[in-house]
Amino acid sequence: MTRVNHSFPPFYDKNSEILILGSFPSVKSRELSFYYMHNQNRFWIVLEKVYETKIGDSILDKQEFLKKNHIALWDVIESCEINNSSDSSIKNIKVNNINKIIKETNITKIYTTGKKAYELYNKYILSKTKINAIYLYSPSPANCAIPFAKIVENYKVINKK
Repeated sequence: MTRVNHSFPPFYDKNSEILILGSFPSVKSRELSFYYMHNQNRFWIVLEKVYETKIGDSILDKQEFLKKNHIALWDVIESCEINNSSDSSIKNIKVNNINKIIKETNITKIYTTGKKAYELYNKYILSKTKINAIYLYSPSPANCAIPFAKIVENYKVINKK
């Protein structure tokens, strides 16, 4: 078990309306300093299907897509003890101040990617934000029990106008 701090900032701007929260960045995301960067994570591919567009592989491409669609990304956890990238190993957490983003944006909808993020958001953050989160399936390669098409269908709620 290693104590790890979240090593990069949330991604948002003043026009963000949607906040997608993960639990804590994977080892690969921490190395590359951006969200959902493990090459087998399906997050970006799912968003391509939901928004019917090609996002691109660079971090800049991903950021442009997020800005265009008023999406902010962050994680529930600021620091924790964790083995590699395993959510099930997470212990001794300190949560992020999600209200910081909410005060600086137009966020009215919050989504969590995976059970751990959803549980921790409800336990530690909901009472502060007063915004109910909507649970989304984890796009992690470790979540192979849920078929890709079902994950895409689940994420379509993000793009409903």
